[in-house]
Amino acid sequence: MQYTISLLPGDGIGPELTDATLRVLSAAQRKCDLDLKIVEYEAGDECYRKNQVPLPDETVKGIRNSHACLKGPIGETSADVVVKLRIMLDLYAGIRPIKSYPNVPSFRKDIDLVLVRENTEDVFKRIEFMLEDTAIALRVITRKGCERIAKKAFEIASTRNRARKVTAVHKSNVMKVTCGLFAETCREVAKAYPNINYEELYVDAAAMMLIREPQNFDVIVTTNMFGDILSDEAAQLIGGLGMAPGANIGDGNIALFEPVHGCAPTLVGKHTANPCSMIFAAKMMLEWLGQRHNDPVCTNASNEIEKGVTEVLRKQLTVPDLGGTLRTVEMGEAIGKEILR
Repeated sequence: MQYTISLLPGDGIGPELTDATLRVLSAAQRKCDLDLKIVEYEAGDECYRKNQVPLPDETVKGIRNSHACLKGPIGETSADVVVKLRIMLDLYAGIRPIKSYPNVPSFRKDIDLVLVRENTEDVFKRIEFMLEDTAIALRVITRKGCERIAKKAFEIASTRNRARKVTAVHKSNVMKVTCGLFAETCREVAKAYPNINYEELYVDAAAMMLIREPQNFDVIVTTNMFGDILSDEAAQLIGGLGMAPGANIGDGNIALFEPVHGCAPTLVGKHTANPCSMIFAAKMMLEWLGQRHNDPVCTNASNEIEKGVTEVLRKQLTVPDLGGTLRTVEMGEAIGKEILR
């Protein structure tokens, strides 16, 4: 089966990461007899400068007509691209794995957790307005939104090789209505998964525990804004945002995969950016396609990328911030060669 992938290279270092990632995907296709049709579209800051719109209708149409979307980092127009796409396509689950890899500066070597972030509600609805000299933002939390993100977290915790534990993070002692609804709904969903250990933490305690005892977390589920903050904190435990991919999925036939960091305009042209974030995003994309279409070819290709990256990191064939000397695209080439070895 041929899969159509809509590609948004993004801004800043995005095209450099994309170049490296495409070389890895090319190797995975050759190794696993995978057939990807990759179609590039415009979106982001540069698109806005050229077209006065950051997310053209043609791009949205292309994404809707593809099997999956792979996106590089976006700059100042990020909210008008990725946040808009999450809501428009109802990609309600932000899945962000946090895992230690060999020879990467990590807080511990046994970190392996997944942060599951509600993706379409909270203050990210961007319902803001002024009343005289007072700025007001509405925090929208629905029972449906809480229920489906909690179920997604428990489903992930139920999969093979996980520690079978879910931690719901909220602040219901202060935000008794919005976080209260989230906590109450998570407790109700937990009853349907008696074999999964369930606990709750206030967000400030969770932020502390992530630094103190990250090895004790398995799956963390939380609301949109808390998830945005905690996932960046957690990424720093395993070598920084350059090691952090993200998946945006829903119940439909399209999903979006991306590095979770910004476009780092000060690094443009230096070719030192760590491409692992986007390469791992591509790995997650193939894993999702394999599950969605019951296709072992995609699953195998995803596994080959994981093994290729792991082995290259083990050999320290990496960019400078990981202790190596390679350029961004050269690291992609090294991973591709490892896959084909």
